[in-house]
Amino acid sequence: MKTRQEALAYGLSFPDTYQDAPFHDENWQLVRVRKNKKVFLWTYERDGKICINVKVSPQWRELWRSTYPSVLPGYHQNKEHWNTVILDGTVPEKEIKRMIAESYDLVNA
Repeated sequence: MKTRQEALAYGLSFPDTYQDAPFHDENWQLVRVRKNKKVFLWTYERDGKICINVKVSPQWRELWRSTYPSVLPGYHQNKEHWNTVILDGTVPEKEIKRMIAESYDLVNA
């Protein structure tokens, strides 16, 4: 997964989700759960790279960050509960999908 469109499409494949741009800035495209309006996927471009922010269980947070240099503490978010993933091709797609799915589960509980 290397594009914003791929990340958004995957996020929107989960039940009862919708895309939002709450900041009136096309750079920030979010995917929310309809029933509680909570965001589980943030997409944006920063320093010429497409990034996503996903909610993360604290027990997995450091594993992701230590395994992949492209996984960082959440940009503009609570560093304990959010990770930023730079979509530069260094994190396998199945792992990115796993992180997005976990984020969905965390906000949908």
